Amino acid sequence: MTSMRTDGLIKSYTADAAIAPHRIVKAGSTDSNTAQAAAATDAIMGVHGSLPAVAGDVTDTVVSGYATVEYGGTVTRGQPLTSDAQGRAIAATAAGQRLVGFAVLSGVVGDLGTVHVTLGINAVAGA
Repeated sequence: MTSMRTDGLIKSYTADAAIAPHRIVKAGSTDSNTAQAAAATDAIMGVHGSLPAVAGDVTDTVVSGYATVEYGGTVTRGQPLTSDAQGRAIAATAAGQRLVGFAVLSGVVGDLGTVHVTLGINAVAGA
């Protein structure tokens, strides 16, 4: 599978703790911090960049547009995406889950895919 790289709007945040490359991030301990997402209900902020981060690092987060993200399961192009326990993108399947956006490429666990970052809340179960 090929990743399509076209970054969107990138903002800088400070990492609360370690963040793996291409992972979904959530709101951190302060307004200027992020942390690796760990659940579909986390306050998702965007997608972390291509470099690993440790606590205190200034990081790049794609907050809108297109981002490269690691998949945590089977993803079909067009599906709404949320976070798994490791901050990887998985299909959003339940109402109330926080969305990072929509899959641009289909893929499977471990693939680097593309997400159109469009933050929101899943309104439909089984979407």
